[in-house]
Amino acid sequence: MATEAKYSIVQEVGRGSYGVVYEAIVNKTRSKVAVKRMHCNVPENVELALQEFWALQSIQRQHENVIQLEECILQNGQVFQPISHRYRKSDSHLLLIETCLKGRRCMDPKSACFLWFVMEFCDGGNMNEYLLSRSPDAQLNNSFMRQLSSAVAFLHRNQIVHRDLKSDNILISHRRGSPIVKVADFGLSKVCQGKGNVNQHRFSSACGSNFYMAPEVWEGHYTAKADIFALGIIFWAMVERITFRDGDTEKELLGTYICQGKELVPLGEALLENPNMKLQIPLKNKKSMPDDLCKLLHDMLAFNPKERLDAFQLEIRIRQISYGKKRQRSVS
Repeated sequence: MATEAKYSIVQEVGRGSYGVVYEAIVNKTRSKVAVKRMHCNVPENVELALQEFWALQSIQRQHENVIQLEECILQNGQVFQPISHRYRKSDSHLLLIETCLKGRRCMDPKSACFLWFVMEFCDGGNMNEYLLSRSPDAQLNNSFMRQLSSAVAFLHRNQIVHRDLKSDNILISHRRGSPIVKVADFGLSKVCQGKGNVNQHRFSSACGSNFYMAPEVWEGHYTAKADIFALGIIFWAMVERITFRDGDTEKELLGTYICQGKELVPLGEALLENPNMKLQIPLKNKKSMPDDLCKLLHDMLAFNPKERLDAFQLEIRIRQISYGKKRQRSVS
């Protein structure tokens, strides 16, 4: 007797180098979910899939602004096997590592091997598309900055460094009326082993998206504070609506940069070439942001990581800025 499918695919909603994302329905409850399919045909893809799995399954307590993993399923040909995300050493988990990380296809070399991530569905698309389709709104920007600061602080408390923060990897949900941001796409993330301050861990593999990479990431010696630099790029671009065209997709993306003639140079790369470069914040209009926000961005984008805010300091500072806050009417 055939088992009824648990999910039904509705439509494709996104496609990248390493996977495809679908809108799907849980057949039993008719609720919507997002399903991300990653092809485990080469070690590089498998490594990305495993990094995402390890990061999301390591979170014991959910955060409103971090995408929630509902289930992970390993597909080997026509066989679908749920992978427990409650136990790190489950048999299924070990099977995935043993068969895929060695560059083999699962069980049968001729059969397709996929990893399916079932996650909460976000109806607002990604933050890049969401913001660029609307007029600038200081209160909305303030809300997004607070939510993202809270999410990254939460991840760092849980020893997770994202390493690929950008507006395309941040989703929007409208479930509770107001837009809620969700940090997603953990394929390049690292779960740090052991307890203690996440900022003490060192990384050497340069990764991420060029326009959001901190100077020290370009060098290949960095810490969790690289995530704060990426947030600084996002916040600055969000407030001033600074965009660039992606060379591969021609898509308009939020991000700050330095102009050298006709060439757009990522800010981190430019700072690495000239550590004493003074950032012109704000870039477009001096009235576009108050002094306390300018100071905050400078502290997030400091060339020296030791002078840069960490996630926990940012979480406090972001609540103190005057930008985007409703002004109280005086009563005479």
